[in-house]
Amino acid sequence: MHIIRDARELQAGPKKVCLAIGFFDGVHLGHQQIIRQTVADAESHEALAVVITFDRHPNTVVAPQRVPPLIYSLDQKLRAIDNTGADTTLLIHFDEVFSRQTGEEFVEWLHRSFGHIVSICVGSTFTFGHKRGGNVALLQRLGAELDFSVHGLAAVALDKEVVSSTRIRDAIRAGELDLASQMLGRPYALAGQVIKGDQLGQKLGFPTANLECGGRALPPSGVYAAHALVSGKIYRTVVNIGYRPTVAATSQLRVEAHLLQFSGELYGTELELMFVEKLRDEQKFPSVEALKKQIATDIARANQLFEES
Repeated sequence: MHIIRDARELQAGPKKVCLAIGFFDGVHLGHQQIIRQTVADAESHEALAVVITFDRHPNTVVAPQRVPPLIYSLDQKLRAIDNTGADTTLLIHFDEVFSRQTGEEFVEWLHRSFGHIVSICVGSTFTFGHKRGGNVALLQRLGAELDFSVHGLAAVALDKEVVSSTRIRDAIRAGELDLASQMLGRPYALAGQVIKGDQLGQKLGFPTANLECGGRALPPSGVYAAHALVSGKIYRTVVNIGYRPTVAATSQLRVEAHLLQFSGELYGTELELMFVEKLRDEQKFPSVEALKKQIATDIARANQLFEES
């Protein structure tokens, strides 16, 4: 899939385009339905299937006090979109200037930028433009004027409840990772760049990779068995999510991964964690030695789980 940051990069010429528009956090079952419809439209009209999304949550600009914790990093989201079969993703930089466009101005910009738009596909409750002034009804009115069709698709349901990014975030934070995976249509995974920590794990004899996961929906505090994907390779891993109450307690929730049978430098690389099972809750130990003994037990238990699976 080709990723562009300006519609003019597409250089479609006389080629027609079908558009799917949304923030698409998690690229869950409902989002996949929208993109699949766009791909189907493109195939039937010999057009390009283009997904339009944004590099940050719109609330980051228009309502900073109401920015939700995100399911996916930007790279994760783009990879998930790539797997839908779309031809191109237009990644729009959402800033103050962009946020001031009315709904009509946004659609007119799309029309000027892409030329021949065949269809636009969104969720039925999709809103856009300054102060959320645009909706499916506006798209349909402008579509009649500019000669494109509009799909406003109803939400997908699972267990008689709507699948939404909000519901997935709630499931992740409640530790219901199987439910989150069902709604995502793929195993839930947490990805982040490895950043420098205080190397306490190294001093304890269990070096850890510290993940940058600020602004993300995280599973509950505790110790987990997981698989870590690093540069295309998978490693057995024990992950601690928490505040490290025994040594150097912190008020900031941390994600630290100890990769088993791994040696090498990880700083600056992306690490993606696929959780297998929660081993235990986070707890405060009476001494560093007691903590080290428990970590060794956690590793043995994780290896047992990996062997059984």
